[in-house]
Amino acid sequence: MAETVLLGIDIGTSSSKGVLVSADGRIIARATRPHDTSYPHPGWVEHDAEGVWWSDFLALVQELLPAAEGSELAGLGVSGIGPVLLPADGDGKPLRAAILYGVDTRATVEIAELTAEFGADEILRRGGSALTSQAVGPKIRWLAKHEPEIYRRTEKLLMCSSYLVHRLTGRYVLDHHSASQCDPLYDLAARDWSAEWAPAVAPGLALPELAWPTEVVGRVGAKAAAETGLPEGLPVTAGTVDAWAEATSVGVRKPGDVMLMYGTTMFFVQVLTDPHPHPALWGTAGAFPDTYTLAAGMATSGAVTDWLRRLMDGDFADLVRKAAEVPAGSRGLLLLPYFAGERTPIFDPDARGIVAGLTTSHGQAELYRAALEGIAFGVRHNLEAMSEAGGTAGRLVAVGGGTQGGLWTQIVSDITGQEQQIPAETVGAAFGDALLAGIGTGAAVAPDDWNPVTSTVRPDPARTERYEAFYRHYRNLYESTVDIAHFLAAEQHAAD
Repeated sequence: MAETVLLGIDIGTSSSKGVLVSADGRIIARATRPHDTSYPHPGWVEHDAEGVWWSDFLALVQELLPAAEGSELAGLGVSGIGPVLLPADGDGKPLRAAILYGVDTRATVEIAELTAEFGADEILRRGGSALTSQAVGPKIRWLAKHEPEIYRRTEKLLMCSSYLVHRLTGRYVLDHHSASQCDPLYDLAARDWSAEWAPAVAPGLALPELAWPTEVVGRVGAKAAAETGLPEGLPVTAGTVDAWAEATSVGVRKPGDVMLMYGTTMFFVQVLTDPHPHPALWGTAGAFPDTYTLAAGMATSGAVTDWLRRLMDGDFADLVRKAAEVPAGSRGLLLLPYFAGERTPIFDPDARGIVAGLTTSHGQAELYRAALEGIAFGVRHNLEAMSEAGGTAGRLVAVGGGTQGGLWTQIVSDITGQEQQIPAETVGAAFGDALLAGIGTGAAVAPDDWNPVTSTVRPDPARTERYEAFYRHYRNLYESTVDIAHFLAAEQHAAD
C-alpha cells in the first residue's frame, strides 16, 4: 500500500520553504529558496508575485515531488507573508508588486483618514485592532489615491496564500484569519466582511469568499498541473498567513499557548477563546473556527543581527560565540532595535535604532550581544502588553532560525523570566501548511503528536535580576529620544 504524504509550501519575507511530510508528521524532504525583497522608497516594502511567489512555488514543488514518487499525495497547504495587498485583474494577474505587511509604512495618511472617518474605538471594537501599518484597508485607499489607474483595473484583492490558491484552483477565496487583518473591512464578531464599511474602504471591489485555513477550497486544475507537475485534482486548502501556519506547526492551538517566532522579524501569536481587543496589539480570528488570537510583531530582529554581521564582515557562529563570553548587560550597552520603525506595541514607523553607552572599549562581541538583548527587551515589552490585554500566557513555544545556537533564546528567557519550549521541528510554516492540509483532508494521523517538545530553555534567576534595571532604561530610552528619532526620520524621508 502506498504511503500517504502531504505537501506544504510557505513564502516568507526573505526565503520560501517547502516540505513533504508523511501522514504521521515525519518530514520526508525539505527545500528552501532565498529571494529578494524590494525597497523602492523609504517605508515601501514589496514583492514581485510572479517573480518571487510563483517562481519559488514552482522551484520548491519541482524539487520536492521526486521524493513523493510511489506515494499517494493527499493534499497541499500553502501560506505566506501577510497581511499583504496584491491588486489583480479579473484573471488573477498581478497589476503591480505586492505591498507587504506592517514593515511597509507608506499609508500613514490613509490610516489617519480612516481612523477619523470610522472612529478609533469603533474600529477596535469591530475589528479587534487599531489601524496601523499592518492593516490592509489603508493600503487599499493608498492604492486608489496614488495609483488610480491600477485601482480602476483591479478586480481581485489577493494575499500571498490566496494568490497561490487562485493560481492553482481558480478560486477567489481568503481564509478568515487573513481577512481579519484587512482592518477595517472585517467584522470579528460576525466572522464576515463588514457590509457597512467595505464600500467606503474598497469601493467597487468584490471581496473574496471566506473559508477557514483547513478547508479544502479547490483542486489543482489542468493548467496548473501542467505547469507545476502536481497531480490534477489534488486537494488544496485555503491556507493562511505564515505565522499562524507556523503556530499550528508547533502545537500552539490551545488557549494560553504563545508562539515566539525568531526570524527576520519577531512575531508573536497567542491563542484565545474570546477576542481581547487592545490598541497596542492585533486582535484577529484564529486559524481554527473556535479560536481568536492576539498577535504582536517587531519590525526587525534577525534583520538587525544580519545587518551587524554584514557590517562586521563576520559569520553568525563566530559572533554568537564571542557574544556568549560577554556578561549580561553587554558591558554597559543598551540598544533600541527600531531600525525599520517599530510595530507593536508602540506602532511608530518613524522610531529609529539607537545604541546607547558606546565607548572605544566596546567591540563586535558587545555590540552583537547588545543587539540580542535589545530584541529580547522588545519581546518582554510585547509579552507585557499581551498580559495587559487579558491574554494569560500558559506556555511559550519558540520557533524559527533564531532558536539555533541557544544564546538568543537564553537571553530572551533571562530577560522575560519565562521558560520557552523548543519543539522537535522548527522548520516553520511549511510544516504547518502540511498539517493544515492533513487536518482538512482527513489524511493526518494523530495531528496533536506531529511535533513534540524536545527541550526547554529556563531563565537564570541571577541574570533575570540583573536585567531589570536595563529593561527600565530600555523603556525610558524610546520615550526620552522619540523627538530626536522623528526629526532624523524626517530628514531621511526628505533626503529620498
